Amino acid sequence: MAILLDHQLREQISRDMFDFPVAFYCDELADLPNRAGPMHWHPYFEIATAQSGVLDYQVGQTHTILEPGDSIFVNQNMLHGIRQVSGSAPDPLPIIVFSGTVVAPENSAIYQNYIQPILACSSLPFVVFRQGNDLWNEVHRQIRAIYCAMRERPVCYELAVQRSLCCILEAVFRNLDSLPKSEASRVQLDAQIRLQKMLSYIYENYTRTITLADIAGAANISRSEAGRCFQAYLGCSPVEALIQHRLETARHLLQQTTMTLQEISFACGFHSVNYFSRQFRRKYGYSPGEKRGLGK
Repeated sequence: MAILLDHQLREQISRDMFDFPVAFYCDELADLPNRAGPMHWHPYFEIATAQSGVLDYQVGQTHTILEPGDSIFVNQNMLHGIRQVSGSAPDPLPIIVFSGTVVAPENSAIYQNYIQPILACSSLPFVVFRQGNDLWNEVHRQIRAIYCAMRERPVCYELAVQRSLCCILEAVFRNLDSLPKSEASRVQLDAQIRLQKMLSYIYENYTRTITLADIAGAANISRSEAGRCFQAYLGCSPVEALIQHRLETARHLLQQTTMTLQEISFACGFHSVNYFSRQFRRKYGYSPGEKRGLGK
């Protein structure tokens, strides 16, 4: 599944994360069309902070506005996406993605007593840490310390990051009962699972011819139900989501490879270069050839 995404909307995790299960990202919005990232999910916690702009952080069907200085903690396997809604420049948006195993092994008492209850709390898809909130002042200090350590990587930075993550997870655990809950209905949970199955099918098969029936079949639902799922979470139809994914993949290939337009068109599931070019211009406002001339 995805955290920050490559041209196939696949997870870009540093190899280092397998040894130290924390990844740090920054300035991702600058490379995203309209400063908006696609909906994705992953089996890790995520913390992100608005720096200079106002951000719309969507988790499931819930949209949360982050003002500069606000942070958000997203639970594992939650479908989520980000869009900058104001600000003259792309928000730096530092993000950390981490496994609870950075604190303790899964079979340990620490993990089972303190980490697992957070992971298992289906009514806690996310927590917002508002700037200036006395309850979360210490959490913000720890988040900033993690960003600094992950960016600069001084001697023993892993230990510093681990300590700060322990403090953040402890704060969430201690306040677990009093945090605002968002209990999803069985219908909503089923819809998210179905959508994830259909998105996975799109990401894995976008290079070939795909029909609406194929997408719906990936979740064993009707075409009309598939349409309702996509509309509720993504605001578009399944076929529109497929085309958007193909175009986003093409945009990355234009930036990162020397493939010809025809090669990119076919590699992204478009079997007509002219049709690909028209769709690309309609979405981005310029042709594929002009994009390559602009560079990254």
